[in-house]
Amino acid sequence: MQKNLIIIISGPSGVGKTTLLRFLPEKDFYFSVSHTTRPPRPGEIDGKDYYFVDEKTFLQMIAMQEFLEWVKVHDAYYGTAKSEIEKAFSQNKHLVLDIEVIGATRLKTYFGNQAVFIFVAPPSMEELEKRLIRRRTDNKEKIKKRLERAKEELKFASWFDYVIVNENLEESKNILFNIINAEMQRTFRNQKFIKFLSEVLK
Repeated sequence: MQKNLIIIISGPSGVGKTTLLRFLPEKDFYFSVSHTTRPPRPGEIDGKDYYFVDEKTFLQMIAMQEFLEWVKVHDAYYGTAKSEIEKAFSQNKHLVLDIEVIGATRLKTYFGNQAVFIFVAPPSMEELEKRLIRRRTDNKEKIKKRLERAKEELKFASWFDYVIVNENLEESKNILFNIINAEMQRTFRNQKFIKFLSEVLK
């Protein structure tokens, strides 16, 4: 099994996944960039935040089986290209996939125990609504739809290996780092132990 981590992080829209992942250093972690057919939000950069493509291109990629997973959410398509795995491991980095909940559960079958699945939850639905309002990217109707979807997504939390209740950002960051550190000590990833064992068993 590979020594590099594959981290699948997911949770309802507005829960703070992107903010949390900013604490991970780019020199060690490769952040998978998803494809989407939705238009860019103010400040988003093509190729960094998402690969923004039209629906025709996205459907062609589906037909060519280029996605690890894909889903349609709020009238837009989202997908993770298989090439993102190759990009991460060619740079000897841990792969981080920030994807929506249904897509994450589909990857559970694909990766099995090779990946670490982390669900980020809000401390309450009221707090989630406040965060969605503060983003100022959606109107009231869209926020209502996101909250309804969040209730459905929370039902899938048990599919994940870990849950971080993102109430306090500093505390959530520490929990994320603790999860990563613990996973790196797994027998098949602990490079010090693997080296030691290979010398003993020569």
